[in-house]
Amino acid sequence: MRIIVAALCIALLPVEAVTATAPEASAVVHEKVLDNGLKVLVKRDDRAPIVTSQVWYKVGSSYEFGGFTGVSHVLEHMMFKGTENLEPGEFSRIIAANGGDENAFTGRDYTAYFQTMAADRLAVSFELEAERMRRLSLPKEEFLKELEVVKEERRLRTDDDPESLTFEQFNAAAYEASPYRSPIIGWASDLDSMQVGDLRDWYRQWYAPNNATLVVVGDVDPEQVFALAEQHFGPLHPEQIAAPKPRAEPKQRGEKRLTVKAPAKEPYLIVGYKTPALGHAEADWEPYALEMLASVLDGGSSSRLSRELIRKQRVAASAGASYNAFTRLPGMLLLSGSPAKGHSLADVEQALLAQIQRLRTSPVADDELARIRAQLISAKVYEKDSVFYQAMQLGQLETVGLGWELTDDYVARLSEVTPAQIQAVAQKYLTEDARTVAMLEPQPLGDHQQRAAVNLGGHANVR
Repeated sequence: MRIIVAALCIALLPVEAVTATAPEASAVVHEKVLDNGLKVLVKRDDRAPIVTSQVWYKVGSSYEFGGFTGVSHVLEHMMFKGTENLEPGEFSRIIAANGGDENAFTGRDYTAYFQTMAADRLAVSFELEAERMRRLSLPKEEFLKELEVVKEERRLRTDDDPESLTFEQFNAAAYEASPYRSPIIGWASDLDSMQVGDLRDWYRQWYAPNNATLVVVGDVDPEQVFALAEQHFGPLHPEQIAAPKPRAEPKQRGEKRLTVKAPAKEPYLIVGYKTPALGHAEADWEPYALEMLASVLDGGSSSRLSRELIRKQRVAASAGASYNAFTRLPGMLLLSGSPAKGHSLADVEQALLAQIQRLRTSPVADDELARIRAQLISAKVYEKDSVFYQAMQLGQLETVGLGWELTDDYVARLSEVTPAQIQAVAQKYLTEDARTVAMLEPQPLGDHQQRAAVNLGGHANVR
């Protein structure tokens, strides 16, 4: 119970202990690296008396290996199940008692934990996060219960969701060596064989101050945040961190196609092209051009897929495109869709590939690009209205190895993309030999699948 008393007492400190006195917010990001290797990023935004605190660890599913998938995600669950000084669930109870919200997420390249609360409660967040950074207890009985929770999550969100199942199979076929071929939640057989000792080893290896970034955005004074970080995180010991093996994806030498048969109401199509991410492209402008290309296809109701495939041709009931430049390893530009009534998946595929061919042969018109660019950039600017998303951008960029400084250049780089550059990346990367196509062939729904479909509700086309 010691840590509860300490945390609640810290929460009662006067506001001046952790908040800034200057009335105007600043866009400047302040950085400090503690002696134990923890990087601390602070950005002041005093439009409201709140703060978001996030701890990002440089480990996710892409760090895992065969027979050992899903461990990062299960460990994320276990971070709420007790430490040397906290009972299971006590972390969340303390945050709630202090009026805060908290959660966590696991990705391919990172695992992150966050709290949003009143700015004068920042020390509560720091004390709790420092406690579980190096003093997680990982009791076996809690692990066994939480493992069943994750297995049920996998059954509900993947096995019983035909589009998610298709996407999982698509990744496994599209990638040969890249760890992006494995699902974040882990393969079912790996979850079945997972032991609590696996989590203890993974936690000891990766959860250390020198493998983490602490990001704070809100109504705070940077120097006072640095002092709090030194107080709570400074005493933690670093770990010897070995860089993961490269596991580079070999060049794809021909189109790959697969059919997934699963109980489903509607057919579904995924088309993916191997593309570079920032830091992996031959020219540094290429990822920005690919992002603009994806927005031309799927950047709102006036974009090409919505206008042409859904409203004009009425060949697709849904169609989408996505691309992520901010990944640790190269990924894919993805297209997806489902057919409208009276049309087939082959019709949708032909329509999607026709849009790709159009990008390869004809530059995007200046007025169309100007409209898409304005929409994309305004969306990025509006994200800055949220302290949470400001912190997200800093944490993600830093954790995947691109550096938080990219936030200052991102909008400007998007503004510089030309029609010729969009056409160039389409011609270079959106080729048949770099393409993988997955088709979901619906099978009859049983009672179990009918119930699962009702529980899942709607979800996005491209994940």
